[in-house]
Amino acid sequence: MAPIASNTSALLALRCPRCHEGKIFTSRAFSFSFADMPAVCPVCGQPTEPEPGFYYGAMFVSYAFSVAIFAVTAAALYFLFGDPAIWVYVVVVGLNAMLFTPLSVRYSRMLMLYLFGGVPYTPDWVRYEPRARRTAPASIRTEPGLKSS
Repeated sequence: MAPIASNTSALLALRCPRCHEGKIFTSRAFSFSFADMPAVCPVCGQPTEPEPGFYYGAMFVSYAFSVAIFAVTAAALYFLFGDPAIWVYVVVVGLNAMLFTPLSVRYSRMLMLYLFGGVPYTPDWVRYEPRARRTAPASIRTEPGLKSS
């Protein structure tokens, strides 16, 4: 697959900020594991969490998305349906909030990664090859429960 040239298009397609090819999320948006991310990009090996706790800032971005969803939904109800009863606002806004939560979480994480992750787009990156699993030399290995002398 060819990389996406634009940072904005790659962000909207939820692709890795370094190679613009690897998918950042491992499952579909509307599944129970909508926020699962691999430890590294499957294509270029770029870590998806630059430092521990990096995505705590994404909560604020997600909050802004939620406020926008609430405001747009409430304004649409008011202007399109002539100010319905308060319970209609509560039900419709609540359903929209739950419906758009996976998208809000995913795009807030992507905005954090693209804006504050410190990872520039590198069109000539080297293909990632995971390291082979290493085993200790036979001289170091010991049986469980045995003392080494």
